[in-house]
Amino acid sequence: MKTKNKLLTLLILSASAATATAVMNKCIKLTATSKNLLSDTKAHCFKWRFGNIHYTKTGSGKPLLLIHDLSAYASGNEWNQMVGSLKDHYTVYTIDLLGCGRSEKPDLTYTNYLYVQMISDFIKSEIGHRTNVIASGASSSLAVMACNNATELFDQIMLINPDTLLTCSQIPNKHGKVYKFILDLPIIGTLLYHIASSKQAIKEAFATQLFSNPYTVKTSYIDACYESAHLGDSPKSLYASVKCNYTKCNIVNGLKKINNSIYIVGGQDMEDSNYLISEYQRCNPAIESSIISHSKYFPQLENPTELLHTIQMFFL
Repeated sequence: MKTKNKLLTLLILSASAATATAVMNKCIKLTATSKNLLSDTKAHCFKWRFGNIHYTKTGSGKPLLLIHDLSAYASGNEWNQMVGSLKDHYTVYTIDLLGCGRSEKPDLTYTNYLYVQMISDFIKSEIGHRTNVIASGASSSLAVMACNNATELFDQIMLINPDTLLTCSQIPNKHGKVYKFILDLPIIGTLLYHIASSKQAIKEAFATQLFSNPYTVKTSYIDACYESAHLGDSPKSLYASVKCNYTKCNIVNGLKKINNSIYIVGGQDMEDSNYLISEYQRCNPAIESSIISHSKYFPQLENPTELLHTIQMFFL
């Protein structure tokens, strides 16, 4: 009898804890998205087969597609400081990748190939012309493989602080698969995601990893990223896929085969920027490069003026 009572008590406590955690998860989501910072009445929607894709289009001239970094808190908002200047020379498209920002966030495993198809389909459907592309951070491998898959859709390509070739080639291991299984759990997985994507975690990432000068990180950047990380049906699905290497792909063969002009931009204060550039140039000696001063992972936010000059120099 005592054993039954203990089991019943344990079940009640477990159910109460699960309910409390679920309520807390809901409150975090509502709080994070309450400011509605990323709403855009002028935005367009690309109705893709795996979910609606949010994008903007402005300016006139040759098309230029801007692809933000691939992370759970990323969005096309990353390019806001650049679009105003670029639209005078190009028809500028900014896109929120599937699972990011204001695009739909279905509960699925996100892979490099999924994004390769998405980018190619977007260019075919919404741009309709051979286009220049600028990709940031972990999305650089997506642009490379999309170009390798359908080179007729791409003209010149700029990669801003791309992943190292070794990082690109990582694959899900046993530990990663277990961690993804845990993250996919509806309550505890969501709680772990909320901890990883808290405002404080994002703030620390900007201060220590993404910006050269942490004192120049604006509150608006943090708030926009925090909101982006909690919008949609299943924002944690992309986080789980990225964290566990499902979005990685070996791009060495693609780099060697591509005949398109490729330009790599590195942040001055990124570790081993010069080594990374030389690593890419060993695969494709035609690759050009430059370093943006007073910047780290996001020169488009830290030093947009110098990056704009570099873009204009490359996309002649």
